[in-house]
Amino acid sequence: MSNPVFFTAAGSLAHVDPGSTFVLDGPEARHAVTVRRLAVGEPVDIADGAGARLTGTVAEAGSSTLTVTASDVVFEEQPEVRLVLVQALAKGDRDELAIETATELGIDAVVPWQSERAIVRWKGDRAAKAHAKWQSVVTAAAKQARRAWIPEVRPMLDTGALAKAVAAADLAVILHEDAKNPLRTVLTASEALRGASVGSSREVLLIVGPEGGISPREVTRLSDAGAVTALLGNHVLRSSTAGPAAVVLASDVLGRW
Repeated sequence: MSNPVFFTAAGSLAHVDPGSTFVLDGPEARHAVTVRRLAVGEPVDIADGAGARLTGTVAEAGSSTLTVTASDVVFEEQPEVRLVLVQALAKGDRDELAIETATELGIDAVVPWQSERAIVRWKGDRAAKAHAKWQSVVTAAAKQARRAWIPEVRPMLDTGALAKAVAAADLAVILHEDAKNPLRTVLTASEALRGASVGSSREVLLIVGPEGGISPREVTRLSDAGAVTALLGNHVLRSSTAGPAAVVLASDVLGRW
């Protein structure tokens, strides 16, 4: 069984060496001590959410701190091709379910999308709170999945801003039930992804619409910016299901798994 993971601030593991100790504090330490009840000698991982992972054993469990003796400290590189889920806002927390599952499956970043047909609207104070909630969701999911990287939650985009992001991406795919080509075919045929090599960084945007689907006008606008449509299976998937399903298929096709 893999070790439980607790997060610390990005960069805080930079100067920790095998054999030294690291003191975890704050809410994560309290959770480790009071909820997980970790005891001296038990194995544990500490990750900084930006790729660094400390593997070690508990040396001391205080009331609000956890002291860990490091046996190894490694940095986990990001995939050569990064997957970004552009998730339309959806009612009933289906958007949160989508990003949670996608995080567990390995998504690298998520983008909230205020699409035309989305019933949910992020405005004013609600926008900031909703964005923070999404970050909390992906952080918890990354912890559950024992990940060293916490996916980035990028700023919310409307369709105009998304078109600009599409134009800048290596590949942008609209998951659409009327598409002619399967997602697997689109990914394997992409010239932009064929040249990916060690040390390079490419991004694929996986665009998922709301409950009512992406409007024809949006499909046209995003396609004009460079996006391609792709079919994901023979059935119509919910907004909460399409993204995670695409992550699974893309991860296999691109050799991420």
